[in-house]
Amino acid sequence: MGYRMRILVVEDEKRIADFLHRGLEGAGYAVDIAPTGTAALELAHTVDYDLVILDLMLPDLDGLSVLEKIRNRKIVPPVLILSARDAVDDRVKGLELGADDYLVKPFAFVELLARIRVLLRRGQPIPERLQVGDLTLDCIRRKVSRSGEPIELAPKEFGILEYLMRNKGRPLSRTMIVEHVWDEEYDGLTNIVDVYIRHLRSKIDERFPCKLIHTVRGIGYMVDAPDKPASQLADAETG
Repeated sequence: MGYRMRILVVEDEKRIADFLHRGLEGAGYAVDIAPTGTAALELAHTVDYDLVILDLMLPDLDGLSVLEKIRNRKIVPPVLILSARDAVDDRVKGLELGADDYLVKPFAFVELLARIRVLLRRGQPIPERLQVGDLTLDCIRRKVSRSGEPIELAPKEFGILEYLMRNKGRPLSRTMIVEHVWDEEYDGLTNIVDVYIRHLRSKIDERFPCKLIHTVRGIGYMVDAPDKPASQLADAETG
């Protein structure tokens, strides 16, 4: 299934914690919830998180002191502060202590998702070259080849293929592809993904016996090389 980004949500209000847990899991992240600062620090010391979402108003420790302790670790994940405190000095203090971003409650979930994506992208070394089987994508020169043969792609086709290859082995929904490649939250565009996948298949898979673009029923699409037993791709179909 590939690697899922892991997020720690530090939030004592159960309603908000549940809402974030459902929403983030739905967006494809693995999520742990810590209702207190102490629980958050215990988890942060045992698990390497890709991102921490931190509420400032916690029942035991102040969120800013939790932030300070997380920042003292060797491997430091990006931290996004979530708070009802809208005072400028709170915001400044949080950013001075090493928070990467600050979102004031109440917030729109889509805005939170957009900020999470930016922070996760910032924290990741972007490889210059992606490879799945004999398919190679050069992110810098924006060139694609398969078995050494160059393949011409339109910009959106390239964007979709790059996103699928970065998430090799992980099924991506049409909505995720639309939000990533078109940068829009628009369900009406999800049908267009099927059209682009058809184009990509005709250019990338048609002339080769080994198919790399798979349809995952009920979810969307994924790119994977069949170096795994057919049983693991049982739910995927290449049609």
